[in-house]
Amino acid sequence: METTAAVVHEAGAQFELETVELDDPRSNEILVDMTAVGLCHTDLSVKSGDQPTPLPAVLGHEGAGVVQEVGDEVDRVQPGDNVVLSFDYDDTCPNCHTGHPANCESFGERNFSGRRPDGTSPISLDGEEISGRFFGQSSFAEHAVVSEQSVVPVADDAPLDRLGPLGCGIQTGAGGVINSLDPAAGDSIVVFGAGSVGLSGVLGAELCGCGDVIVVDIVDSRLEKARDLGATDTVNSGDVDDLDAELRDRLGGGADYTLETTGVTDLLRQAVDLLRPTGVCGVIGAPPRDETVDIDVNGLLSGRNIRGIAEGDSVPPEFIPDLVDLHQQGRFPFDEFVTSYDFEDINQAVEDVHDGGVIKPVLTFD
Repeated sequence: METTAAVVHEAGAQFELETVELDDPRSNEILVDMTAVGLCHTDLSVKSGDQPTPLPAVLGHEGAGVVQEVGDEVDRVQPGDNVVLSFDYDDTCPNCHTGHPANCESFGERNFSGRRPDGTSPISLDGEEISGRFFGQSSFAEHAVVSEQSVVPVADDAPLDRLGPLGCGIQTGAGGVINSLDPAAGDSIVVFGAGSVGLSGVLGAELCGCGDVIVVDIVDSRLEKARDLGATDTVNSGDVDDLDAELRDRLGGGADYTLETTGVTDLLRQAVDLLRPTGVCGVIGAPPRDETVDIDVNGLLSGRNIRGIAEGDSVPPEFIPDLVDLHQQGRFPFDEFVTSYDFEDINQAVEDVHDGGVIKPVLTFD
């Protein structure tokens, strides 16, 4: 079939809306009629050439829509089901079998290669295959041929026009706190970065019953949103001379947990140094490739820990429906930092993210 997709042809180029050809779904694939899709930093990093997905490509990995057709071996969903689309994984490696699909041994191949495991792509442009199946979906399109592992069924009354970001950015931040750090009620946490991932971490901290929840950023409007969502305090790091001293003063000492979401290496060092003995720093933000961080090893010997976090250490078919239920109960209001755009306005959404005025764009389809 033919469908309209946003194609990026070369690093740094804008998205171009074009008619592409989609394969019929194979036995383990699903055709999804897209309702909405979130725009994530990872999409933009591929668009800028900072990730290895070959271009031209159809990106998009926070989709939500309705199942239109299923392959012969698919038993997870059926036509008419509402679904959220998340990352792909093989479901066979040791990490998948022990409940850590975000650490799947074939994660890179399945999510960034732009190809199925057999090397083919379900998307063609002018008769030539281009990169598709990005994160098992390539959902910057009116329709997507999706890996069965990427599909998460959700309730019929779930608001599909808002749920797409649960597939990556929102589950990453919330899961980074709930699943990976798992703080006890009353524990303190400092979140570095008040983008969609950091704010989702704030919501996760609220659900865990954390005590001091301090958010650090340089944009006052984002810090205000953090306070609205449950942060007990905020710090604009551009307004203080000694961030470590400022945070310790507000905490009355070190932090039980820190969550670094910005990818700024200087902040990662500060997030580690701020920990009290036995504290844990969760690392989500990805700096440019080949960047390194100097760590005080003697400081680690007091029991401090650094934990890398991918996709909130989530098992999507279990975690995403839980987040949907919490949202329906009014306990996980992530849509308070979502801004909707028509799909054809994708480049405007990108510009607004770069300008800092929008936290989480979601593109909607007619």
